[in-house]
Amino acid sequence: MQNLYYNVTSSIGISDIIDILIVAFVIYKVLIFIRETRAEQLVKGLALLLLATVLSDFFDLYALNWILRGAMTVGLVALVVVFQPELRRGLEYLGRSRILSGPFNEMDKDRAKQITSEFVKAIEDCSAKKVGALIIIERETSLNDIVETGTIIDADITKELICNIFYEGAPLHDGALIVRGDRLLAAGCVLPLTQNKTLSKDLGTRHRAGIGITENSDALTIIVSEETGIISVASDGKLTRFLDVKAVEKMLLTTYLSAGIDSADNQSFFAWLRRVTKRLGELREGAGRPHAK
Repeated sequence: MQNLYYNVTSSIGISDIIDILIVAFVIYKVLIFIRETRAEQLVKGLALLLLATVLSDFFDLYALNWILRGAMTVGLVALVVVFQPELRRGLEYLGRSRILSGPFNEMDKDRAKQITSEFVKAIEDCSAKKVGALIIIERETSLNDIVETGTIIDADITKELICNIFYEGAPLHDGALIVRGDRLLAAGCVLPLTQNKTLSKDLGTRHRAGIGITENSDALTIIVSEETGIISVASDGKLTRFLDVKAVEKMLLTTYLSAGIDSADNQSFFAWLRRVTKRLGELREGAGRPHAK
């Protein structure tokens, strides 16, 4: 039995274990990205198409099998074009690393609550006075190209400054405010407009710009309508309207606090990975030693 155990462990190297764990981790991250997005429907459709191809081949349905195989070949090229935003976000998602220092990683819970409170008071004031506002909170995807279209302010997050920026007579009110971590980074920024044709005709440029930036990044957008004072939030290309300040407060706290939690989770994963590889090495050394009779 000891020889069998030694033969099995000796054939599997530490690099093999690390390889398997890293692949499992990447697959896990891909599944998280796919879940609850338009890509989920894409994966379901591809799975059904693949199943139909296999079944048509099994039951000798030659004509149907030929059509399905041709559709899959041409469809892969079409999918790259049709689902370009999803594929881009997917690659960005895989490329993000919360292990490295990010905009939220050094922020404690009290600081996150303080920032959220300033945001909520500013949004509530803008909504009550029907002052249009467009606030973009940068997460893992860098928005440097957007920041360059505006004016750098690099200031603390305060209700007074946010309200002054979006005051109708202010020079920077007609644009987006970019937030990075606990800093108001830039104002008067120009955003890409969404190309979604299914949006309500009632939504103006501010809302379409707020949605557009979330289609090209993982940013969180907060929008206050100038005409109605309605508060909306956009994320992952989806717009949620008619929110109250409590709902916005919850979203902001989740955004600021979950970043630190995810960072700790990733660090825990790699710490666990180091412990596993160390333990495997110890087992291999123990199995290789001669045993006393």
